[in-house]
Amino acid sequence: MATFFFCGIGGIGMSSIALYLKKKGHTVLGSDRSFDQQKNLDTKIRLEQAGIILFPQDGTSISPYINTFVVSSAVEDSIPDVKRAKELGLSIKLRAQVLAEILSEHFGIAVAGTSGKTTVTAMIGHILYTLKKHPLMINGGISENSYNGEAPSNLLMDGDDICIIEADESDGSIERYTPDLAVLTNITLDHKTLKETRPLFKEFLIRTRKAVVMNMDDPESKKLKLDRPNIITFSTKGNKEATLSATNIKETIDGLSFNLNGEPEFLPMIGRHNIENALAAIGLCMHLNISIKESMKALQSFLGTRRRMTQIGVVNDIYVFDDYAHNPAKIQAAISALKPLTKRVFAIYQPHGFGPLRLMKDELIKTLQHTLDEQTEWIMLPVFYAGGTVNKDISSADIVTPLQQKGKRAVVLNTKEEALKYVTTRACPGDSILVMGARDNSLTDFAKQIFNALGENHE
Repeated sequence: MATFFFCGIGGIGMSSIALYLKKKGHTVLGSDRSFDQQKNLDTKIRLEQAGIILFPQDGTSISPYINTFVVSSAVEDSIPDVKRAKELGLSIKLRAQVLAEILSEHFGIAVAGTSGKTTVTAMIGHILYTLKKHPLMINGGISENSYNGEAPSNLLMDGDDICIIEADESDGSIERYTPDLAVLTNITLDHKTLKETRPLFKEFLIRTRKAVVMNMDDPESKKLKLDRPNIITFSTKGNKEATLSATNIKETIDGLSFNLNGEPEFLPMIGRHNIENALAAIGLCMHLNISIKESMKALQSFLGTRRRMTQIGVVNDIYVFDDYAHNPAKIQAAISALKPLTKRVFAIYQPHGFGPLRLMKDELIKTLQHTLDEQTEWIMLPVFYAGGTVNKDISSADIVTPLQQKGKRAVVLNTKEEALKYVTTRACPGDSILVMGARDNSLTDFAKQIFNALGENHE
């Protein structure tokens, strides 16, 4: 058994690996800037309850007895823990290196793509768990289901036969994974330019040993021109050449009804994009000789992934949702999921960083110009800043101003308190309020504050 220290252990990807190693019997230590700031305390408590020992991120806890010092791509060299680890000459590994080593020890499944991969990973894990295939799932989001009597988690450890991971392309770490089976959900603008991500995804699929699942509706996936056997494809747009084709889609607040290869099905989730997610998971399970019917039956008990169209509650027929959407495609999918179901959508978005907003600016404006209409109000908060050295040469106003010039209902509000007052005094029965953004775990609390304020307004 070894001793691991996770610097930035509060991150959703870091914490799942730390929990796995602890369950395997290793000694796991860690630190996180957010814990020192008295933030992200739910994660802190969950790690401590698992027996992981946490320290202030000030360098004092780093000792020669640590076998492996683990960092994420979001951790700067200037952090005292990192400085001390380098002074001691510790073995330093990136999160993705450790995850790749775990994957290589199992029959590996990796889910990639710029949208939907967390939910698809969770769906595959849920199907395999329900069908008693004893999976190990290491995810970048918390499944709302409880497995083996444990609290909802980003780790499902029911066995060691099959390992499912979420393969992240944002920092290029996808290059480290060589799975047996792979899913590619789609390719859209996110953390990197399309020119950068296309070869990353293509090489990932080429490296995959046995078989892949691909989205036939995604134009960027088609450009990869993948020439290999054992490809299962899926479509929600009536593509008759797809292995899995969903048609006749009908949306309600209770779920989605559709025909899958001509057979009527129901998915207890909202948003057409979740049919895509389900088809990706079903396609992957077909490679494991699991039938469509078996997978669909298992998905009837799937409760979703935290902050992926999570319904906080309903007050006076006003719905409040919390979502992780942070790139143009995800934002469009989240807003589009609610438009058929509610009279009006108040979409609140907090950009998750200056760099990502700068990269996505033009595409986000273009997407919103097509997505926003009389039924939608766009509210932007200031850019989330987690610390470190960044160029702050862009703001939310750079997105909102051109939207206003096109006559869209869009506004920048300087604080969450202003946004709360704005939406709670304007929302009417039949409306929905959607909170979106990544990295800032307090956004869920903000959505709950909106829900509570609505309740107080209608007492």
